[in-house]
Amino acid sequence: MAAPKLTTVTRTQGANAALKNGSVQPHGFDLAFQEVPVLVHAFRRMVRGLEFDVCEMALTTYLVAKEHGARFTALPAFLVRGFHHGAILYDPESGITGPKDLEGRKVGVNRGYTVTTGVWARSVLAREHGVDLDRVTWVLSGDEHVADYRPPANVVPMPEGDSLEDMVLRGELAAVVGLNAHSTRLRPLIADPEAAAMAALAERGTYPINHLVVVRDDLLREHPRLAPEVFAAFARAKQEYVHQLGTGAIDKPTPADLANLAVLEATGKDPLPYGLPPNREVLQELMGYAVEQHILREPIPLEELFAEGTRTLEV
Repeated sequence: MAAPKLTTVTRTQGANAALKNGSVQPHGFDLAFQEVPVLVHAFRRMVRGLEFDVCEMALTTYLVAKEHGARFTALPAFLVRGFHHGAILYDPESGITGPKDLEGRKVGVNRGYTVTTGVWARSVLAREHGVDLDRVTWVLSGDEHVADYRPPANVVPMPEGDSLEDMVLRGELAAVVGLNAHSTRLRPLIADPEAAAMAALAERGTYPINHLVVVRDDLLREHPRLAPEVFAAFARAKQEYVHQLGTGAIDKPTPADLANLAVLEATGKDPLPYGLPPNREVLQELMGYAVEQHILREPIPLEELFAEGTRTLEV
């Protein structure tokens, strides 16, 4: 009997390279990879049209989708993590001197308010710099993946035809979050963001999660072994990657590889632990920020977020 073929979207990166090249495969299932050049488009297609069987997805997008009745459930395979202290850019010629100066002003957010990078970056402003996020007007360049989500009153769209970068340079925005800027005038608002990120890691042990993996609920019901087998395959691929990181076997490391390596060297631990048990605290932290930022109405019990058969696994 042929193994069920699962249409799968996940961007090729260190933690899943062995899956994408076929050297690691799930037992009893065939991952049929589709390439979506702009990964966030896959998030939207999954949320709005349930177009794939297995799909990489931004963590906050998943949380919002779940609160609004999404018919897919996550595996605790956290493919992408990163620090976000450098995600807030400003123009040093603007007169802004620090994060507290953002209060009472407008700040741009690349794409939607629920974008995971934005949630983590705003948490840095609030937790580490005392910024009252409700006193900032957040200006979006796009809409939300989850169409039913309604942002708070201090979230507004960017004027049609404008750009966040131009608005910062004209002084109409005090800063912008999550933008790959072209202007050399824009600088990180938080001084020495790499050092600030490592200090936060040392203090709280938090290496923020950005992406996980979701699977259609109808398939999970039809194939009880699907969730643990696919999780195990992602975990094996990740273990190969972490071994390569630790042995210096990556010839041309990406910025993500370098960040993962920095965490590995600073902590002496796997920078990408999979499973709910080792990630409970960071997930609860992100959930708390999502509630504080009016993205979720209330916290979702963590066990409800992950597929049956995976909730006690850890690798």
